[in-house]
Amino acid sequence: MRTFRHTFKEQTVLYIFVAVLFLVGVIFGALMVNALSLEQQQDLGRYLQNFFVTVDQSDAGTGSAESFWNIAGLHLKWVGLIWFLGLSVIGLPGILILDFLKGVLIGFSVGYLVGQFSWKGLLFALVSVAPPNLLIIPVLIVSSVSAIAFSLHVIKNRVMMHNRVNVIRPFASYVGLTIVMCLIMLGISSFETWVTPAMMKWVTPTLVETAGLPGM
Repeated sequence: MRTFRHTFKEQTVLYIFVAVLFLVGVIFGALMVNALSLEQQQDLGRYLQNFFVTVDQSDAGTGSAESFWNIAGLHLKWVGLIWFLGLSVIGLPGILILDFLKGVLIGFSVGYLVGQFSWKGLLFALVSVAPPNLLIIPVLIVSSVSAIAFSLHVIKNRVMMHNRVNVIRPFASYVGLTIVMCLIMLGISSFETWVTPAMMKWVTPTLVETAGLPGM
């Protein structure tokens, strides 16, 4: 526990930097909504309308193992890519790009829902986008900081200073933390598979009515 606190204290600047990068991505994504053309807005609107009807007509809580592994696979690939980029050292800028893109995706999703459906869109975002991402974002921040710290350690000790420092221990810690983050992602995927659909189904009837589409 003391080691964790010491490590966190050493990496505070990295945590702040990555968190701010996420936040900038969210803001940028929300602003991107205003840059959509009318045709793009209509296409997205039709897609969402069909999605709302599908959710409204589905049975809540009927998530399957296939859905779980599809969701889990996406999250694990994201964490795995961050891990690989940190391991490669030269992929360090790619980690920052991934963090920024994740923020953009979240900001765009929430911004579009609120822009198109007002408070009902915000309510849908609060039950569909917010709950899992409140857990996913910290996992990605921890994974990213761990990857950046490992890359910087290698660059500092083996590239710039030409020291033959043993990297087995830092590497083992890096792998161990990544495994823990993957396990947490599996738990989040379970929530998204079996809990989130039920929460969305609670909200979608109002959105179907707003869209002027027939519900069940």
